[in-house]
Amino acid sequence: MNLRVLAGSLAAFGYNHIVGKLPSRLVRSLYLQAYLRRRGQGTGIQMGCRFLNGRRVSFGDRNVINFGCLLDGRKFNITTGSDVSIGPEVAILTLGHDPQSPDFADRGGDVVIGNHVWIGYRATVLPGVTIGDGAVVAAGAVVSKDVDPYTIVAGVPAKPIGTRTKDLTYQLNYNPLLL
Repeated sequence: MNLRVLAGSLAAFGYNHIVGKLPSRLVRSLYLQAYLRRRGQGTGIQMGCRFLNGRRVSFGDRNVINFGCLLDGRKFNITTGSDVSIGPEVAILTLGHDPQSPDFADRGGDVVIGNHVWIGYRATVLPGVTIGDGAVVAAGAVVSKDVDPYTIVAGVPAKPIGTRTKDLTYQLNYNPLLL
């Protein structure tokens, strides 16, 4: 194992098992500013989130990342736009295994999340998925394919159930004392 990989593993361990559980938003924010690829201005990450290689995770401005999320940036990137709300205990995965592979080979891809996206409680986003601007992912949904802009998806696997207005202008501003 080279020093860069070891340093990344230690940084992930430090956040996931120590810093991420501290009730100090300031301490967590300072650590994440150094650890993540990008943490946009006004982005808040609540306690208990876990990162598998935060160096591949980029958040846009004014994102709200709720408690208990798992963000898997092991081999591929996770990128969000601005004003994204990610609900509690959401899992965003970039790596899995090919079920048809005789040697259990890895399979994965980048996850890209557009602006003004809302991902509900305990949803799962699978590797290689793009979620378009303004889309909504319902609670508990498993997103295995790209989601078109302004589309509302639900279910396992997630399927379109409606559309969302296209004139979204809100800017998230969730900054309680303790995140």
